[in-house]
Amino acid sequence: MKIAFVHDYLVQYGGAERVLQAFTEIWPQAPIYTLIHDAEAVHHQFDNKEIRTSFLQKVPFAKRHHRIFPPLMMLAIEQFNLDYYDIVLSDSSSFAKNIITKADTLHISYCHTPMRYGWDDCQYYTQEYNFPSVVKMISPILMNYIRMWDWQATNGVDKFIANSKFVQGRIKKYYNRKSVVINPPVDVDRFYISKEKELGDYFLLVGRMMKYKKMDLVIEAFNKLKLPLKVVGRGVEFKNLQKIAGPTIEFLGRISDEELKRIYSRAQAFIFPQEEDFGIVAIEALASGRPVIAYRAGDVEEHIENEKSGIFFDNQTEEDLIQAIKKFQKTNFDPHYIRQQALKFDKERFKTEIKKLVEERVGNL
Repeated sequence: MKIAFVHDYLVQYGGAERVLQAFTEIWPQAPIYTLIHDAEAVHHQFDNKEIRTSFLQKVPFAKRHHRIFPPLMMLAIEQFNLDYYDIVLSDSSSFAKNIITKADTLHISYCHTPMRYGWDDCQYYTQEYNFPSVVKMISPILMNYIRMWDWQATNGVDKFIANSKFVQGRIKKYYNRKSVVINPPVDVDRFYISKEKELGDYFLLVGRMMKYKKMDLVIEAFNKLKLPLKVVGRGVEFKNLQKIAGPTIEFLGRISDEELKRIYSRAQAFIFPQEEDFGIVAIEALASGRPVIAYRAGDVEEHIENEKSGIFFDNQTEEDLIQAIKKFQKTNFDPHYIRQQALKFDKERFKTEIKKLVEERVGNL
């Protein structure tokens, strides 16, 4: 059985890259096809793997500014020749699922989301990044073509795997395709519960600083409450968030894994104000025994029990978040019960489910 992996681009190390890493642990000899590879940006996690890149690897500025090249990425993903393989397993939130394979090649796509900037976020795509004005001008013209291309290309996928029930619904809506849900792996064993006497007085916010993550909403709410908030991460919104932050807000930037685990486990609660396809940071907070104060949207509704492992708020407004924080302060939580909710995301569980699905599909050919 000859198998290959296809990944969008290896230019950061996040949830999709952890999924790919789990794939490589199941089938360690399989090569990885990807549009662009930046070994340093992915912390050299794939240095011992055979990685085959597209022509974009040699395009100036593509590693750092790949988001301004959608038409080139559409072209590049179709140039990979995968005729040699019996099975192709794509790991995709944009282009990887759109590869072209032979009729008798089994293509299974692990879908983190239908291409967001082509579909439900298309009106906000150019606002999220500091794109050149010419890109902002032509993007609306391109988006209709990108959507048609993306929808048509999904016909080459034999089986979709969605990373959450939320994404399963989006796959059905935009592609009219059925899918099976297998949640991504989270290294829950890395995290731990602190003793009650070790808890700090701070709340915690973790993630890449992008507009859609609504970190500004959290900072403004904590400015009003005058409660301590620690913020972990960097991103395009870093300077803007610093400008609006009051004296109770502390920016920690990027920190070590050991420090992150400690900060998770000693927080009063974790704040999750955005809609996500699969919010790994929220699961990491649960694995640390800490309740999550979350916007009721996306996949997080599948994993948090209101007033047992967290508190929901229904609107992305300062007032709703403030009321949720006040409700949290009046609610008791059991950290051991909270951690139990996260254990189902164990990596070995993920690997077992993926391997079983692939083998069953091969057996049915």
